Amino acid sequence: MAEISKVVLAYSGGLDTSVIVRWLQERYGCEIVTFTADIGQGEEVAPARAKAEALGVREIYIDDLREEFARDFVFPMFRANTVYEGEYLLGTSIARPLIAKRLIEIANETGADAISHGATGKGNDQVRFELGAYALKPGIRVIAPWREWELGSRESLMAYCREHAIPVDFASQKKKSPYSMDANLLHISYEGGVLEDPWSECEEDMWRWSVSPEAAPDQPTYLELTYRGGDIVAVDGAAMTPAQVVEHLNAVGGANGIGRLDIVENRYVGMKSRGCYETPGGTIMLRAHRAMESLTLDREVAHLKDELMPRYAELIYNGYWWSPERQMLQAAIDQSQAHVNGVVRLKLYKGNVIVVGRQSATDSLFDEHIATFEEDAGAYDQGDAEGFIKLNALRLRIAAGKGRGAGGH
Repeated sequence: MAEISKVVLAYSGGLDTSVIVRWLQERYGCEIVTFTADIGQGEEVAPARAKAEALGVREIYIDDLREEFARDFVFPMFRANTVYEGEYLLGTSIARPLIAKRLIEIANETGADAISHGATGKGNDQVRFELGAYALKPGIRVIAPWREWELGSRESLMAYCREHAIPVDFASQKKKSPYSMDANLLHISYEGGVLEDPWSECEEDMWRWSVSPEAAPDQPTYLELTYRGGDIVAVDGAAMTPAQVVEHLNAVGGANGIGRLDIVENRYVGMKSRGCYETPGGTIMLRAHRAMESLTLDREVAHLKDELMPRYAELIYNGYWWSPERQMLQAAIDQSQAHVNGVVRLKLYKGNVIVVGRQSATDSLFDEHIATFEEDAGAYDQGDAEGFIKLNALRLRIAAGKGRGAGGH
């Protein structure tokens, strides 16, 4: 196998990836390019440059990808009303294909032979990063240190830092949260610590973005979300970019105790894993989008979307964002959104997202003349239902007549 001369590393500037820089230099004798993505994790990414420079890195990429993340990944996902295993809004999963895409772009720009990441061998992220990378650049080499080295704990990583003079703030490491956390514009996840016991309730002070429903305001907050082509384009009449929409809904949702989730999910690698998630804005977006579709989407199109959604969710969860099947599904989903235009009115109250109104001046399929319980002036003939019912009951009546009906098993 050809030698590796340059590697692009997905670099956070934290303990793990700082160790990886030195390990790659020693193990492969190669040049390192670091890539730090700002996808709205809420932490300062600028220090990553100084940390990388201190490790001898000469090519350093720090990219603000928040708008691209919201526009090209989060919004398309919510057009599908995507939920994994009935609960999880895929906040971590949906960020990985963007990082993989940018890793490959930088590898092409810098002439790198390989990419590297700090995902452990137990999780889903290794799969998502690498499937995305291979889909975008089939011949790329991938180096996953956690599958190669013998460093198996935080203590061993810190000892490696001391031995190799890697600049790490050991004091801050000692104060590290007991949880493994991952944040981006859409959500923040928590794993580890007491969460490794699925019977234990998490501590209240774990949550970063939301108040508890009990501590939420006693008065509801009202929102009006304007949709165009299935995407939110304005909140309370104020035009916003996709990233601004997500940030604003996170803030107002979190203030009302919305978006907390505690689940045990089935990981792609075969194990069950408990995680807690905060997705205030995504919770609001999901409820509002379904309300907008209920008014504007054809019944059978809506039902077909619901049938396709679990498959679409699995593709994202399992790392197949760049696959032809996800792209095919996305094309169908996006085509369905042409008439999803209008305004949804919501009431946020103590952890609840309540739809209190929806309207579309151009695309509503709701006809009050047909739906009314009052005199409809002939708009709907109830007698038409008799033939429809008898035709659909015919096979049931025949079976029952032969003793094979519901009572005959």
